[in-house]
Amino acid sequence: LILLDSLLQEMEIINVSTKQEGTDTDYYNKAADYWQNVTPTINGMLGGFAKISHTDIDGSNKFLKQLFRVEGGPGAERALDCGAGIGRITKHLLTKHFKTVDLVEQDNHFLEKAKEYLSGNDKVGHLYCAGLQNFDFVPETYDVIWCQWVLGHLTEDHLRDFFVRCIKGLKPGGFLVVKENVSSSGEVEEDEDDSSVTRPPELLRAIFARADLNIFKEFKQNKFPKDLFPVHMFALRAKETSKAEQL
Repeated sequence: LILLDSLLQEMEIINVSTKQEGTDTDYYNKAADYWQNVTPTINGMLGGFAKISHTDIDGSNKFLKQLFRVEGGPGAERALDCGAGIGRITKHLLTKHFKTVDLVEQDNHFLEKAKEYLSGNDKVGHLYCAGLQNFDFVPETYDVIWCQWVLGHLTEDHLRDFFVRCIKGLKPGGFLVVKENVSSSGEVEEDEDDSSVTRPPELLRAIFARADLNIFKEFKQNKFPKDLFPVHMFALRAKETSKAEQL
């Protein structure tokens, strides 16, 4: 019991007070209010679809293993779980592959639950309390930055800005991984309850391009129920500039 208490104390929540320009809006405040009322469980994190968690992690695990096999690929020192919730992806995926995993999550009560859910896991690093629209990076910190089922909460411009900051935070050889629902209608589909959108894959690719990102790999998650949105995984890196462009 004493050991558990000491581990819980080590997992301190770091409140990030810095705000990026234009992010203090009703749009983000409404989303924060919505998530404050969500139960901090796997079922709560997955909108009532806890049954897909194992299939989801299995698909992500295969994707991540492919990235590790890339020549000049990522190291295994440190990863970041973005929109981490209670730490489902940290626990079942990222700490299986990385020596240290940090979490960033805007909802404090999810992070409090994460301390309990991840207790005893010595690979858990910092727990940052911040929305991704405001989160910034120490340069060259992470081998992989993992963003899943969270980016629909950012406006298009803030998403592009976040991607630019992500690239700054990656180590050489690192990857930004985006795993998100995509709409198959070709349209942006809005959810007014939680202030989020589901974007068509064409729009996501256009936003990647605006942030000067290259798609290194793209896969579709399989074995999900047919009544859910399709889910795509993207491994992203900064576009390489030619010598002519640098001059």
